[in-house]
Formats: sequence, C-alpha cells, structure tokens
Amino acid sequence: MVDNAVEKVRKLSREPKQIRNIAICAHIDHGKTTFSDNLLAGAGMMSEELAGRQLALDFHADEQERGITIDAASVSMVHENKGEEYLINLIDTPGHVDFGGDVTRAMRAVDGAIVLVDAVEGMMPQTETVLKQALRERVKPVLFINKVDRLIKEVKLTPEQMSERFIRIITDVNRFIQSIAPEEFKDKWIANVQAGAVAFGSAFHKWALSFPYMKDNNISFKDIITAYESGEEEYKKLSKKAPLHKIVLGMVVTHHPNPVEAQKYRIPKIWHGDPESEEGKALIHCDPNGPVAFVVTKIVIDKHAGEVASGRLFSGTVKQGDILYMNGAKKEVRVQQVNIYKGAQRIQVEDSPAGNIIGLVGLKNTFSGETISTNKIEPFEAIKHIFEPVITKSIEPVSAADLAKLVEVLKQVNKEDPTIHVKINEETGENLISGMGELHLEVIENRIKTEKGLQVKTSPPIVVYRETIQAKSQEAEGKSPNKHNKFYFTVEPLEDNLYQAIKAGEISEGRFKKSDMETFKKLEELGIPMKEAKSIRDVYNGNMLVDNTRGVVHIGEVIELIIDGFEQVMDAGVLAREPGMKMLVRIQDLKLHEDAIHRGPSQVLPAVRDGIREAILTGKPAIFEPLQVLQIDAPSQYLGEVSKLVQNKRGQLIDVHQEGIAMTVKAKLPVAEMFGISSELRSGTGGRGNYFVVDQVFDKLPEVLQSKVITQIRNRKGLTENQ
Repeated sequence: MVDNAVEKVRKLSREPKQIRNIAICAHIDHGKTTFSDNLLAGAGMMSEELAGRQLALDFHADEQERGITIDAASVSMVHENKGEEYLINLIDTPGHVDFGGDVTRAMRAVDGAIVLVDAVEGMMPQTETVLKQALRERVKPVLFINKVDRLIKEVKLTPEQMSERFIRIITDVNRFIQSIAPEEFKDKWIANVQAGAVAFGSAFHKWALSFPYMKDNNISFKDIITAYESGEEEYKKLSKKAPLHKIVLGMVVTHHPNPVEAQKYRIPKIWHGDPESEEGKALIHCDPNGPVAFVVTKIVIDKHAGEVASGRLFSGTVKQGDILYMNGAKKEVRVQQVNIYKGAQRIQVEDSPAGNIIGLVGLKNTFSGETISTNKIEPFEAIKHIFEPVITKSIEPVSAADLAKLVEVLKQVNKEDPTIHVKINEETGENLISGMGELHLEVIENRIKTEKGLQVKTSPPIVVYRETIQAKSQEAEGKSPNKHNKFYFTVEPLEDNLYQAIKAGEISEGRFKKSDMETFKKLEELGIPMKEAKSIRDVYNGNMLVDNTRGVVHIGEVIELIIDGFEQVMDAGVLAREPGMKMLVRIQDLKLHEDAIHRGPSQVLPAVRDGIREAILTGKPAIFEPLQVLQIDAPSQYLGEVSKLVQNKRGQLIDVHQEGIAMTVKAKLPVAEMFGISSELRSGTGGRGNYFVVDQVFDKLPEVLQSKVITQIRNRKGLTENQ
C-alpha cells in the first residue's frame, strides 16, 4: 500500500457513510480466500496474475501448507463505485468448523457478510453455521454463488438447468435466513436476485455477474457458456467483461449498511447499557466526537510490538498516546500505536474515528470480547460461540526446564484463540488445552512448536464431559468453617426452553442487573413470571442462579461471593469435577453473622460450595457426553458401510437422503468414539466419503458406562474419594 493509498484510506475513514465493514464467510473449500485475492487485485493491492494463487490473506505457513484458512485476516481497501470512493474494511474468515470461533469474533466487528456458496455443492452445514453466526450479531448477508465454471465444464448444465440450480440454492439460503433472522429483518434481509443482492461467478477465473449488471451490460448465462465452450482464450476475457471485484463490491456498497445505519439496530442487541446516556447516544449514532468504545475481536502476538488487539471502534476517536479504560481487566492502559490493516501488514496511523476496524498496540493483558473505553462503561455482550470445546489434550514441554515458558506460551495461545480453553493446574503440574476438534488441537500444537519455538509433547485426546441432575434436589445446608453462617440451597434441572434460549444467545450470560429490562421481557416471553425473572442473579455456562430469599439484611454484602461459589461448582461438578450444565440453583435462605469480619470470603465460599454440592448429590446427578451431528456424503453404494461405521461407534442414523448415485446421511455420534473417523470413513468408502459437523449436543451417557467413565476421569485427575 503506497502512501497515496494510505492517505485515501485515512481520508475515507473519516466519512462513516463511505465505509463498509464486511466479512467473507462460507463452508470449507467454497473459495473464500481465492475470492478475497480477487477483491485485493481489483483494489490494486496485488497483481491480477497472482490473484487466486497467492492466497494473500492465508499468510501463516500452515495455512498455505494445508490449503485452508485458519485465522481471520483483515484488510482495508478503497473501491470506486459510480464515481464515488468507498473504504471497504474486509475480514476473510475460516470455513472449517474447528476454527468457527474466528468467524463469530469477526462478526462482532462487521455489519455485512458475503456468504459464498459452491454452485455444485450448494448450501452445506458450515454455510448454515456461518449464517447463524452473522444473523445472531445482526450482520446483514448477501450471497455469492461461486465456482459456476464447474457447472459448465464438469456438470455440463444447460442455461435452463443452471437457472434451476441457482434458484434452488437461493431458495435454501433465503428459507434459512427467514427462519432465524430477527423479526424486523426476516423479509428485508433475504437474498433478492432482482435487487442485485445475489451474484454468480468464478473466483478462480475472476468474473462475476449480478442481475442488474446483466441487464445494464446485455450479458446472459448463454454468453458465459459460449465463452467456456470456445476455449481458454475466450473465457479469460470474462474477467475484463464482468470483473468480479467490480460486481461484488458494487453489491456490498449498495446492499450492506454503513456503520451509522448499522449501529442504530446492532448496538441495542450487543450492548445492554443505558441508550440515553452520553455513551449510549454516541454508540447508537457512531459519533466520532463521543467517548471511545472499542471491542477487541482478535489478538495477535507480534515479536516486536507485543500484543496487537484488532477490533471495531464503535464510537469516539482513538489517538496514539490516549489513556483508555479496560472494563474487563478494570485498569487503565496507554495506546502506543493505532494501525490499519493490509493482510499481514499493519500500517501505523496517528488516529482513527468511529466506524472502523483497526489494530491497537499497548492494551496489555486484554482478551477477545474486551470493551475498551474512555470512561468505565457497561461492557459489550460477551462474544458467544456456537460450538464448545469438547476435546482436550494434556500438554507438557519436552524439557522440564521449559515449564515456565510453556505456561507463558499457553497464556498467549489462549489470547490469540479464545476458543482454545487452557487449564493450568499448578498443584498437579498438569496443563490441559481443550479445542473444537482434533485438527484444532493439532494446529495449535504445531504453532507452539514452529511459531513459538517450544518443543512440546501431548497426550492422546481426552473428551470433556458435562455433569447435570435429573430430578429436583432436597434442600441442603452449607455451613461456614466458623459455624456462624448457614446457606440453604435446592437444585433442579433447568427448563429446556430456557437452556436453549441461553445457548442461542437470546438470554445473555453473566451477572444480572436490575436495569436489564430487555432480558426480563425475554424471560417473561419464555414463561418466567416477571417477579421470578428479577430474582435471577447469574447465568453461567448454561446454568442459572436464583435468589429466593426474603428480607435477609446483609445479603447485598455476600451475594457476589455466593455467585463466585456457584460458578466454581459449575466449573467442577460433584461426580468427576467436569463442568456443570442445565442446572437451576436456588438460594432458599441464609443466616449470616452480624459482624462483617465473620462473613468474609474464607467463610462464605466453602459454605456455598458445600451447600450446592450437597444439594446436587440428592438430585440424581449424571454424566452427559458430547455428541456431534454429522452430515456424511458418499456414493449410495456405500450405505451399508456407512451404517456399519455409525453403529460400531455407538452412533445413530437420523436421516438418509439419496439423489442419483450420491447420498447424504445424517448421523449422531459420541465424540468419544470419533477419533480416527476420517480415515475409517475413507477406507470404508474407497476414499470417496466426507463428513461435516452440523451440530453439537450433550446427551446422557448410557447407564452402563456411567460409573466406568466417572472412575476413569477421577483416576486421570488424581481425585481421592472425598475430593
């Protein structure tokens, strides 16, 4: 990016109506990074010859090697549309389900998404997941149907058959958007072909078409087919006749909102502070003169600069040298650098106003989802991932002398990828990393060795189970060590509709505030009386704490400690110290010592933990295991082999759909049985079977396996009988 281009970016960054913040998202191998290359080439940021081969936004060595995107990458570029210049802040996101966390975080930073769909494969499971992630953050989608050249050269469709194929893909995408989009956007946000919110093309051959462009330039699909039939010389001309970047970025400028429009409806969904406050007004109007509010969506550890936090600036103007407040870490920091992005390159600027995606250096010990502001404010809603980490490995350095370095490296890894859960047990010396799948952990392990320069060894994968109860418990008492404070609890299974609403992000997790009327209304819609809803104190990892006490004088002084104790038990349950799920804990009563000195943390926390654990033990506690719903694609002649594979792994077939010689099987399999499934599926289907994760659920572990699994986990953790 030459100085002139940087100057253009800086100038346009001050005109929010000329900004579009967008992400590219799709199922794996549907062509996102090749597509991004084209957009960069169109903006003059790389050579046209290299576009589609350079994969400029896959700048990690392992991404180039594996041929997949692992990290979301940002770039700012200038695009001219109808004589006006626009600043496009673009994020290219991964397509593999194991790296879906990067997609969720990117969606917080953007207002629009280009959803890519392969013309041959159609809408796939990960297409649904990325759409769900976008719509949950109120990000408006547009559709690009890619690899149209394959329909002509490989599948050899006529123009009529191609139109039918496109109509089917558009209908599938729109049906899905209408089923999950917020009420007010169900009809406004569908991919409308006539309006130009859908484009078709080939990222590899650098051309695209939209309905308005075809009409204005008198081009039809028949012309495209003729060009391909006439040989390479002719179809190469398509990139000049209908350049992909021009059509797609034209669609982005027309159909995606600018930050000023988007923040009016996005802020009430992702920020639950007072809209009438100074900060609230600045956020809703994307005011560059208001107080700063910046949300971190990605952290990269740079060898020279240290932590670089990139994210979205929702209000105010950030300048180099500013002192800002970190609302999660509760401390002040000084901004050392303000950066704009060009893929792997960061370009330093003096300041940046609201509505932009930028990088900040100097925010020490920050994390993804952190809210950085001028003054202390209500933090933004936590960034919620659709899938949870279900596979764990124990990790240790090859040389014992590197133990301290490993702890540092794991903390860095956790910052760079918050979907990796790191547990450092200083008592046992065991370090655990949990991820979305085998590939996720493999990539992290590889990066620790190659990029962090630390040789490590890991254990075979371990599955993370969940603990819950199956019946309402009896009331249990927890006494403080000094016997002066008593707490009474009951625990019951959380209603299914409430649990699903928490998982879907309709009810935000965290400690409840009396002022959060929107959440209380949502709870009322779900059948919880307003009085009961206002008694909820905390929602934590799919569990809920309710205060049913009446007239307890000093409860305000200990309620935060009770919530801490509740969260500690939900992190490590009674059976095998696995995380808790779907439990509703009620504080029924408490008796507190008059003197504050006798009801401190060392007295309250053990009493709360003991009381909740005691109650859980009387509520028929059980271990639940993670299961993944898979879509398996293979030739129909291998149905018997696929069925046998599913049954051998304690799985169940949900649905079988056959179309010609191809079949799609939906099956539910326990994660514990899925290690090595890729190679078994390939060998059972002559190398022609593939699988994709559609969903993740937790179901009760079969009764015959309960005690065996509990014993295994307890032995692995070194727990004695009374722990």
